[in-house]
Amino acid sequence: MSASSRCSRTRSVPRILKDDRSLDDAARQLDQYFSGSLQEFSLPLDLRLSTEFRRQVQLELGHIAYGRTQSYAQVAEHIGKPKAVPAVGSACATNPLPIVLPCHRVLRTDGSLGGYLGGLDVKTQLLKLENPEFDGGEATLF
Repeated sequence: MSASSRCSRTRSVPRILKDDRSLDDAARQLDQYFSGSLQEFSLPLDLRLSTEFRRQVQLELGHIAYGRTQSYAQVAEHIGKPKAVPAVGSACATNPLPIVLPCHRVLRTDGSLGGYLGGLDVKTQLLKLENPEFDGGEATLF
């Protein structure tokens, strides 16, 4: 970890801890998402600790519509790096905001789940929350 990364993290944590209301809107929107009444988050995001490539991928994740999926290859295409499919998977795996920037909506090209830091059961439940027709990972991309 570089000195600048450590310094950024050190500055970020006290800002959050000093204003305990700073996460109220995020908590409210997450509650609404899990209750099925919110389909798109509107939160200020700070992705400064992500590399440029990972930031591109993570921001692209926010463009995948609720209840829809894309393949890792499609995400790579959308960011203009069609050969970077494994790197897209890595960026999804290190996504610091996995519900807000919905990496669970990214599947393998064959429609199977791929991976998910929270586990494949969680990925399946998130996809079923958004699209009850999702059949657990052997589906066609929708």
